[in-house]
Amino acid sequence: MGDKMATIRRRYELTDEEWDKIRKYFPERTAETMGRPYKDIRTTVNGILWVARSGAPWRDMPERYGKWNTVYKRFAKWQEENLFETIFNELGEEADWQDLSLDSTSCKAHQHSAGAKKGD
Repeated sequence: MGDKMATIRRRYELTDEEWDKIRKYFPERTAETMGRPYKDIRTTVNGILWVARSGAPWRDMPERYGKWNTVYKRFAKWQEENLFETIFNELGEEADWQDLSLDSTSCKAHQHSAGAKKGD
């Protein structure tokens, strides 16, 4: 990825500040570790986030994040290692719950949908 592209933040991608907080959980592979070195872990993580946030199938992931199958395999590996749970739990400890807002959407249902007896 060129220098110009590195500064562009696309929808669903991590900011530099967000990446700095989680970078330590994704160590670079070296020649001593098994497997090929990762090209760009941040791009892979952004691909995972794109799929998670967009709700699209893996095969529809934009090519800028790499091959969908490679990104999926890394996601599955990290998921199996509980990496995302670890990140969530540790970052949750720092969370500022001051401005937490939950959306409570409601919809009206017909009285019979709640188990009311039907009229004769």
